[in-house]
Amino acid sequence: MPCLDISTNVSLDGVDTDSLFSELTKAVSQIVGKPENFVMIMVKESVALTFGGNKEPAALAEIVSMDGIKTEVKRKLIVTIGSILENTLSIPRTRFILKVFGATMAPKISKL
Repeated sequence: MPCLDISTNVSLDGVDTDSLFSELTKAVSQIVGKPENFVMIMVKESVALTFGGNKEPAALAEIVSMDGIKTEVKRKLIVTIGSILENTLSIPRTRFILKVFGATMAPKISKL
């Protein structure tokens, strides 16, 4: 299950959040190769965040997914999510950081 968590200093007032969530969900689903109904998206708005010493629009995001996080997938996620945030929230791609984590499922433990 991919989970994308975005924190931004931008307010979502006046933003079509349904479209934003839909676009992010579809992008993550396609890039990671998981069905949309397994994708979780969280966006925290108006957080106290500076980047480069100023409070201009910026975002920090983390994505965690089971499997499917290879180098090419990471690159596609960074470019695509950065473009979505630039187009919808006016956050320049140079002011966006994405941390990508691949997780593995814990092995099933049998009773002793």
